[in-house]
Amino acid sequence: MDFQNLLQNLTSWLLSSGIKIVIILIAAFLINRFFKVFIERVFKKQIGDKLDGKKRKRAETLISIFGETLKFVIWIIAFLMVLPEFGINITPILAGLGLMGLAIGMAARDIISDFISGLFILLEDRYRIGDKIKIAGIEGVVEEITLRRTTIKDETGLFHSIPNGQIKTVAKKVE
Repeated sequence: MDFQNLLQNLTSWLLSSGIKIVIILIAAFLINRFFKVFIERVFKKQIGDKLDGKKRKRAETLISIFGETLKFVIWIIAFLMVLPEFGINITPILAGLGLMGLAIGMAARDIISDFISGLFILLEDRYRIGDKIKIAGIEGVVEEITLRRTTIKDETGLFHSIPNGQIKTVAKKVE
């Protein structure tokens, strides 16, 4: 009798919550695929054959960054939607994640600022590797640009690494 009751409870759970879980996971998968294709098409249409070498690599890096970030967010949301189907209250989890995000954001605000500034430097194409620029009183040739920092080689051969979040003004020599 007890086994039959357990089997009946399990069957009713699978028919209600199990179907919801499967639908959530399939929806998350399909949304990921849609956005992956959408991002690739939009960026490839924008860049087309216009870019070569390093510019193409930069564009592909941006596509990858946007795609992976979106994928992570979608799967986190799907996971949080599945938890209540197992009887887990997600309110404390969301509150904890909010506080943890706030703490991490405050601790890493300079790093986040560097990354966001670096992203805009790349998106706006402010300067490129090989350009002669002046940042923070340092004049030289751009050797490397990452999301975190810009490296400049001055006339004496010294390399200066400048966090992108500290770049407020850029003087670029156009040749």
